[in-house]
Amino acid sequence: MSLWNLVSALGLVAFAALAWLAGGCRRPVTWRPVLGSAGLMLVLALAVFRLPPMRTVLLWVNDAVVSLLDASREGALFLFGPLAVGPGESTASGEPSVGFVLAAQVLPAVVFFAAVMAGLYHLRAVQPVIRLLARGLRRTLRLSGAEALAAASNIVVGIEAALTVRPFLERMTRSELLTLLTASMATVASTTLAIYVMFLRATFPAIAGHLVSASVLSIPAAVLVSKLMLPEREHPVTLGEVPRETGEARHDSLMAALIAGSWDGLRLAAGIAGLLIAVLGLVGVLDRVLVAASGAVLGPDAAPVGIERLLSWLFLPLAFLLGIEPGELSEAGRLLGGRIVLTEVWAYRQLGEAAAAGTLGPRSVLVLSYALCGFAHFASLGIFVGGVAALAPSRREDLARLAWRALVGATLATLMTGALAGLFEHGASGVLMAG
Repeated sequence: MSLWNLVSALGLVAFAALAWLAGGCRRPVTWRPVLGSAGLMLVLALAVFRLPPMRTVLLWVNDAVVSLLDASREGALFLFGPLAVGPGESTASGEPSVGFVLAAQVLPAVVFFAAVMAGLYHLRAVQPVIRLLARGLRRTLRLSGAEALAAASNIVVGIEAALTVRPFLERMTRSELLTLLTASMATVASTTLAIYVMFLRATFPAIAGHLVSASVLSIPAAVLVSKLMLPEREHPVTLGEVPRETGEARHDSLMAALIAGSWDGLRLAAGIAGLLIAVLGLVGVLDRVLVAASGAVLGPDAAPVGIERLLSWLFLPLAFLLGIEPGELSEAGRLLGGRIVLTEVWAYRQLGEAAAAGTLGPRSVLVLSYALCGFAHFASLGIFVGGVAALAPSRREDLARLAWRALVGATLATLMTGALAGLFEHGASGVLMAG
């Protein structure tokens, strides 16, 4: 075990301590979900990074995701032609790529994956898996049935996870609501996972398997963090059982499900595009203001201080606790800080470019691919909190009070999964890296 593996182990403890501090050092802590989550995280991480059969499973998952992505390009090529072909490639008719175009090369995968998931839901291929996971979480971590079901659903869907427990939202305790929000923002949906794979597959061929692993690990991490921040003091309505799912949409046929899924995916892709345009534009304005102000204060010869540089400084200590080596701390801090403001889509694109340029080494790419895997940013705060509030209007005040705590908790949960990857990383051959 190297020094940086030990630093990552220290980071795990530090992130848990930060969660307790951020929650106001509440006592007594309900230790069963906290210790159960910690144990489950370690067992899962050991299986992913040290168990050869699990390596085979993750490689199979990775190949399946990549094959689906390759298949999804057919529709994009038909619609966009050379715009859908990546740099250095060409269409079947020989038309060369015009360069990287996110809207034509990445977002179509969101539409495709949304349609596939809708079809699988219609065929009832997903629900048994979610229910099995929910039962395991309830028994292992002693969660309420509603918490466990919503947390398990986050592996597959995003904001729709709240729909699975819609009848219980009005009666959920504040601790349950915090767990719901934290788990939602600490994981990624299968529809958006495709975007991150597109950015990193060239330099990290096994990235899809790791992102699935990261999203699964983030569930016990989110539970651990949320129960440290706000321990359960009440008696949840669904404490003894996992309720039936209520959020699945039933369609008359498989084709109807695929059509509905594609429309949902189209709205999601449009939402991602609109969010990137708005957020990146606003951050660009703020960045120019900060650079101008820093130039006026520090003088024209000083290095300009923009928003990315400020965020890099702020997240530098957290990047160190992940086990990132000193020479790569600044870039890691920039990506972690940028994710909070500019969303994880921006962060993963930057991570892919840094990996291709050699700015970050294999260990840092692995650790950051886990630490960035979640919806822990300002934009999702409005999406998830607003979405749950729309389903349970009477809980708006509670949700508003829990919102920022959930964002902090989700950030710490994703950092914990990154620290887990750093703890168990022991070279490219052991963690599904390239080659």
